[in-house]
Amino acid sequence: MSALGERFRAAREARGLSLSDVAEQIRIRSVYLAAIEDENWSVIGAPVYIRGFLRTYGRFLGLDTEEIVAEFAGEPRNAAGPVAVSTTKSTYFADEAPPPRQLSWLIWAASLVAVLLIAYVAYSAMTLHARQNPTLAALPSNSPGATAPGSDSSVPSASPSPSGSASPSPQASGTPGPLAPHVLELRLVAPSWVRVTVDGNVSMEGTFPAGTARRFQGKTAVLRIGNAGGVEVLVDGKDVGLLGKAGDVVERSFTL
Repeated sequence: MSALGERFRAAREARGLSLSDVAEQIRIRSVYLAAIEDENWSVIGAPVYIRGFLRTYGRFLGLDTEEIVAEFAGEPRNAAGPVAVSTTKSTYFADEAPPPRQLSWLIWAASLVAVLLIAYVAYSAMTLHARQNPTLAALPSNSPGATAPGSDSSVPSASPSPSGSASPSPQASGTPGPLAPHVLELRLVAPSWVRVTVDGNVSMEGTFPAGTARRFQGKTAVLRIGNAGGVEVLVDGKDVGLLGKAGDVVERSFTL
């Protein structure tokens, strides 16, 4: 058992908590918590996700999160990688030079900048797509009743006639407008690749971290997920739940 994972396990057991208890409180699945305690980093994936989980789990247990992240940066990522070489100062890969401890902050900052840049590019692409396809725009997560850009669910106000009396517009005269499309909502509880196609147009595609939430409006939606156990689906506010297990690739169609 490696020292880093043992610190998490000992701190959790000292509090009398199970992995399920911790997972329920910090919203990280128990399979990833177990991977941290076993230092099986390949289960979690990219280093940026590992560092995020280490901070969240460590903060919950009252550990020094920066020290933990710095310690992780100086260790092999998983048992399947290059052979680790033990020295009196640190542990590092045989085909790499031992990273200076003082560079850990720069590495962390560079990773954070990279994640923010990717998120900005993804957001800009989605915004551009929404403008080009106004009837398929994604709804803001804090506006469950918002309508897609380009649609108008309100009844036009009456305009005064030359004689002074108000004359209703053609739509206000009794002809009902089209019903607003229904809503598909995604909530990522674990990192996953996701592609959402609404009414034949791709509205979201890429790899997104845990905590991502998106809403889409349309008539039909095709959802393809690379980690079915990490994405919750809601249709019109009704929780459909997870579409599969962790690591499953699933494609589902919904009529909204």
